[in-house]
Amino acid sequence: MLKDASGQGATAAGPVVTVDAGSIPAPDRFGWWSDMVGHEVMAVSIRSPHSARFQGRVEAVDLPHGQVSTFSNSPMTAHRSPVQIRRQDPEEYFLILVRGSSIRLEQGRGVVCLDVGDMALFSTSHPLVCEFHDRDQPVRVTLLRLPRAVLPQTGGGADRLLAESLPARTGSAALLGPYLAGLPEAARACEPPELARLGAIGVDLATSFLATRLGARDTLPVETRKTVLLARINAFIDHRLADPELRPAAIAAHHHISVRTLHLLFRSEPEPVAASIRRRRLEHCHADLADPALRHRTIGETAARWGFRHAADFSRAFRSAYGASPSEVRARALDAKDACAPR
Repeated sequence: MLKDASGQGATAAGPVVTVDAGSIPAPDRFGWWSDMVGHEVMAVSIRSPHSARFQGRVEAVDLPHGQVSTFSNSPMTAHRSPVQIRRQDPEEYFLILVRGSSIRLEQGRGVVCLDVGDMALFSTSHPLVCEFHDRDQPVRVTLLRLPRAVLPQTGGGADRLLAESLPARTGSAALLGPYLAGLPEAARACEPPELARLGAIGVDLATSFLATRLGARDTLPVETRKTVLLARINAFIDHRLADPELRPAAIAAHHHISVRTLHLLFRSEPEPVAASIRRRRLEHCHADLADPALRHRTIGETAARWGFRHAADFSRAFRSAYGASPSEVRARALDAKDACAPR
C-alpha cells in the first residue's frame, strides 16, 4: 500500500491512499517527493524548475497483481541510471496514461512524445529519461504497475514495446484508458470483494492489450480472455442501451459468439444478460426522472430514450424495481427541489 518513505503526508479513504506534498514544509517538499517516487515507483534522479515551490499529490489503489496510481505534480524531469538499476530493480513494468501536459519518454531504443490520452510502457530494468514538455503546466499521469510475471511473454519479451506509443482508442485499450482514469473514484464506493474483482479486470485488460501488441494473445489464460470479452460486452451494452433492438442475439452476433456462449459468460455475473440490460435501462430512467432539469421530458419520452418500447411494460418494471411509479419518483424529486428553494 502506498506510503512515502518518511511516513509523512499519507491519508487513507477506504481502499484509496493519498499522499500530498502540501502537508510537507516547503523547503523539504521537493526532497520528500523524490524519496516518495523512489520508494513507490523506482529510484530516479529528478529535477524541476519549481523545486522551491513544488506541489505534488498521488492517489493509489492496490490491485491483486499491481497498483494504479494517479500523479498530479509540478513539471519535472526524471532520469534512471544504470547505477540506480544495479542498486535495486523490482523488475516491474508500468503502463503510463497521460492525462495532462505532454511528455517525452526515452528507454531502450524507443523515443516517444505522448499527448493527453496517449499510453506507453516503461520498465524499471532499463535506463530511462522522462521529460515533461510544458515547464509551467501541472503534470497529470496515471500509472498501472505490472509485475513482470503477469505479462504475456516471459524473458523480457515485453521490452519490444518500451517507449512506444500504444494505440489507446481501440480494442482493450479503449476500455483500459477510462478504467485507469476512473478507478480511484470507483474504488471509494467498492466493498473489498468488488474491488478485488474490479482490480483483476484492470490487470486482465492490460495484459490482453499488451499481448495483442506482441502477437501473443493466444498465450493468455482462458480466464483472462473471458474477463476481457465480458468487459467489452458490458461496455457495448452501456453504449447501446437506447437501442430497443439491444437483445442477447444482437450482442452475441456483434461479438462473433453464440447466444449460448453469451449466457455462459454471464453465469459469473450477478444477473443474466437480459436482466442486466433491463436494470441498467431502469437506472438511467430513474436518474432522469429524479432530475428536475429534465422535467420537460415526458415519462414516455424518458422510457423510449432508454430503449423501452411500451409504456405499460416500462411502468410495471419500474414499480417492481423501485416500489413507486415513475410519476411518483418525479413528483418527489420536484417536491424536494421546491422545499430547498430560497424563500
